[in-house]
Amino acid sequence: MVNINPAIFREYDIRGVVGEDLTEEIVEILGKAYGTYIRRQNKKKLTVGRDNRLSSERFRSALIKGLLFTGCDVIDVGLCPSPAFYYSLYHLNPDGGMMVTASHNPPQFNGFKLSDGKDSLYGEKIQEILQIAVKGDFAQGRGEVTSYQIIDPYVQMILEKIKISRPLKVVIDAGNGTASSIAPHILETLGCRVEKLFCEMDGNFPNHFPDPTVPKNLTTLIQRVTESAADLGIAFDGDSDRIGVVDYKWKLILGVD
Repeated sequence: MVNINPAIFREYDIRGVVGEDLTEEIVEILGKAYGTYIRRQNKKKLTVGRDNRLSSERFRSALIKGLLFTGCDVIDVGLCPSPAFYYSLYHLNPDGGMMVTASHNPPQFNGFKLSDGKDSLYGEKIQEILQIAVKGDFAQGRGEVTSYQIIDPYVQMILEKIKISRPLKVVIDAGNGTASSIAPHILETLGCRVEKLFCEMDGNFPNHFPDPTVPKNLTTLIQRVTESAADLGIAFDGDSDRIGVVDYKWKLILGVD
């Protein structure tokens, strides 16, 4: 039996310290538990995405191994922002899915966001996954895995929905997370002049913790917006589902996921 720390099963996700709370063996069990939850509803088609944390690729593989064991079919949508993963729930219409990410937490963390259909699992449903994992009474089958690149249709969807009336000068602080290439590309395609800040994906997050709702993490962005006389600056967290904005008057607008 593998000891699983029940404290990692939080209100809205599963999240813990890599190498302590989360190992590949534990992640495979989580895949089996979630897969069993899905199979008990006579469902089986799932999407799986991941962020760029150092452990995310191997956790993705362990997770898929567990899901396939239960007979779930997996569409691997690859390295992507969490919003792109959520878009896959509409674009590919699976029965649910899991995103490997610890969102805005420090580099030593990782975790999982779970969906049932298009709805996020939370509260008692997260605890239900824990109970399935502890009991170890997993569904069994033989699932199949395929790959699908979700980024292109996700970007196209955004470009079709957003129009900018005049060109803007924007500083993007991707925090070395999953917005690093996507956010600048979208804004440049929309006609903006973009200055990039920390737009190289690095799971160590060497420049600052990837949480743009903490003002101290926006210090460099504020300085760059000032020096560049930009219209605004936008900072993203690690998986690109929360932002912090600096306007041309240096006012902070802090948003959350």
